[in-house]
This record gives sequence, C-alpha cells and structure tokens, in this order.
Amino acid sequence: MSVTLAILILTGIVSYQGFNNRNIIESLKHHPYSEHNKKEYYRLISSGFVHANWMHLGINGFVLYMFGTQIERVFMINMGEIKGIFFYILLYFTSIIAGDLVTHLQHKDNYGYSAVGASGATSALVLIYCMLMPWEWLDFPPVPSIVFAVGFLGYSYWADKTGRADGIGHSAHLYGALWGLAFFFVTDPSMLSLVFERLMEGPKGFG
Repeated sequence: MSVTLAILILTGIVSYQGFNNRNIIESLKHHPYSEHNKKEYYRLISSGFVHANWMHLGINGFVLYMFGTQIERVFMINMGEIKGIFFYILLYFTSIIAGDLVTHLQHKDNYGYSAVGASGATSALVLIYCMLMPWEWLDFPPVPSIVFAVGFLGYSYWADKTGRADGIGHSAHLYGALWGLAFFFVTDPSMLSLVFERLMEGPKGFG
C-alpha cells in the first residue's frame, strides 16, 4: 500500500468519525487560541485529518489521490524507497503546518477562529505537480499546469489579503503550496533545473 493511500484511508476514517461525533472535530481542528494559550500544538497537524463535510473531504481526498501518488513516486525514484517515503511524509505534514501557521499567528487570541482540512498539503502536491509538468493540460480547469499554478497562487494571495469571506482557507492554500514548493526544491535541487528545462521547452515539448 502506498503512503498516499494510507494517509487517504486514515483521513477518511477520522473525518467520518468526526461527522458522527462533533467532539472529535472540536478536539482536532486548527484552533489558534487553544494552540497558543493551552499549548495544544498537535492541532497544527491533526486539523488535516478532519473536514467540514463530505464535499470538503471528497475534494481533498480526490486531489490527494490524483496528485499525491505521482509526487510520492517522484520522491521514491529520486531518493530511493526509504528516504523518498520519509521525505514525502515530511512534505505532507509540514505543508499542513505551514498552511496553518499564518492564521495561528493572526488569530492566537481569537477564540472564535478555527479551521479544518488538509488543504495546505493538497495545495502543495498540486503545485509541485504543476511545476514538474508545466505544459500538461489539466482536465479541470482545462488549462496548462503552469497557467493554473500562477493563477492559483495569485488568486489565493488576493483572496487572503482582501479577507474574502467565502469559507475557504485561502491562507492555508497559499502558504501550504509555497512551503511545499520550497521543501521540494531544497530537498532535491536537481528538480529545479529539470523544471526550468521543461518550461523552456514550451507546450510543444510535451506534444
């Protein structure tokens, strides 16, 4: 069983339990006030295992499976099985933390703020894939990966800075994705030159 599938199954089980028992979500969700004032820092990771509803879980689960399996394979090919799995797991969970850290600092004294979901990690996986396959067309939206990546980061930055109240964790998307990209290229610098080469090839390079 792949690490991606194991994470997906565990997340599905914990989220399902949370749907049936609100206390589970309350005890695991990202809650800056509790993290700062009660030292419940585990929430910076545990929040990635609970979701708001079935749609939220379904979207994150689909993205995790579709992109995570491929990024996990890249890590294993480039670093070897054991080291690759270790760094892939580290990427996933540190991206969840990175996605939560900004709101942790912003809302550490705000009891009413909370968030759930693995969006920081899934955003990181999508952006890494887009960098590795910049000219491959996505099914949704139907644009080249690099166009989606730029648009995603730009929109997430705008929505975060303007405080767009749509119930979406734009901060988690933005900083989880940026951290994931930085982590990927720092742990395997050779990928930076590969991405640059593929960008220079242009769309026809993948025809």
